[in-house]
Amino acid sequence: MFARIRRLLSQFFSKSRTINNEPLNKVSLVVIILIDIFILINVFTGLDDISRWYISPNQAYPCYSEWQDYRTKTTKDKDYEIVRLSLPNNAKYQLSLQQNYQQVEVGHLGNASKTCLQYANYKDKINNPEKQQIVKTIDQKQAKITRLEQDDRTIKAQYNSTLLERIAGQDRQESINQVSAEKAKQALEQNNRQISTLNQENSTLKNELLGKPESISFIAFLKDDNQFREVDQGYHQASFWYPTIQLAFQFLFLIPLILIALSVHKFAQARAYGLISLISWHLLVIFFIPLIVKIFEFLQIGAIFEFIFKIISILFGGLLFLISYIYILLIPIIGFGIIQFFQKFVFNAKVQTASRVQKSCCVNCAKKIRHFDTYCPHCGYNQYIECQNCHNLTYKHLSYCKHCGISQDSSNL
Repeated sequence: MFARIRRLLSQFFSKSRTINNEPLNKVSLVVIILIDIFILINVFTGLDDISRWYISPNQAYPCYSEWQDYRTKTTKDKDYEIVRLSLPNNAKYQLSLQQNYQQVEVGHLGNASKTCLQYANYKDKINNPEKQQIVKTIDQKQAKITRLEQDDRTIKAQYNSTLLERIAGQDRQESINQVSAEKAKQALEQNNRQISTLNQENSTLKNELLGKPESISFIAFLKDDNQFREVDQGYHQASFWYPTIQLAFQFLFLIPLILIALSVHKFAQARAYGLISLISWHLLVIFFIPLIVKIFEFLQIGAIFEFIFKIISILFGGLLFLISYIYILLIPIIGFGIIQFFQKFVFNAKVQTASRVQKSCCVNCAKKIRHFDTYCPHCGYNQYIECQNCHNLTYKHLSYCKHCGISQDSSNL
């Protein structure tokens, strides 16, 4: 196993830095590395773009977060707060909320939730000049309340200081405070009366706003359990499948590039086009790097992770650290499987040798040679091995002796 891995690594580095079995000069190597970096950056950019082609759960269910917050809140003014969010300050120059929800569909796959579009329609009906003026008045009164409360805190601080001065017997003219205790008390009482009045006025305005037909319809819609359940289930289902969909689109982006690079590399090897073979090999490696990275990312956040997470949660409760154990065992197995796949099907020495022997090419460098050449005149590789049965010379890496037909698998190891 380790000998095979060492041989693969040796072949990998040999292919990456030689042209026709001759080492690259330093300038050419630097140019190749710069090209690799440039292409790799663009590959990752393309993967990022195509992963966003299908709309995300937040885009498909844009109302979910706000709706979920509303249903979990326990504050007294939560109805007013959700209606208040329907009245943005610069709404005059914006598209309607429903149009904003639908805009994500332009140039993307997938559709916004119909329930969320209905949610947006209710909010758009609330958003009109009359209700905007009510909210503006409430905000102005609330700002005045905030200023009065700030004044109260300042006066209370001075009032407490004045009381301490009086207790200490300090003369009024020597006081550092501008407000006497009597005046401070009067100011506090007056401010508190104003605050109480403003709070009452705001309460009336909020009730007026919530009493509008559009607001009543919207609040009733928000409290409909069936409507929210549909959005909640849809959002969680979309979140579950979204990483898998992203990986599928990234595969669609990478697989054609890998197949093209692999075809060009095999063609260049067969025709002994050294530079094309080198560049196509580098492209093949570059296209595989993000593919492997994305697969491992998917294993951390995709449907497989969710499946393992649920099983462990059911069987072992809170012992979620066991997921790490599973991945420690699972990832090497997957890596071994990938190595075996490429060793047996993509870079299989027997398959390559059979093709090269049929074309009278060197079994090592794939350049044309004469059929009776023992050593390749291009790379010096010995084409033959002695058969353990008949002791005649037969081709390396092929399964059977060309003289006696006995299996050569043990001798080719």
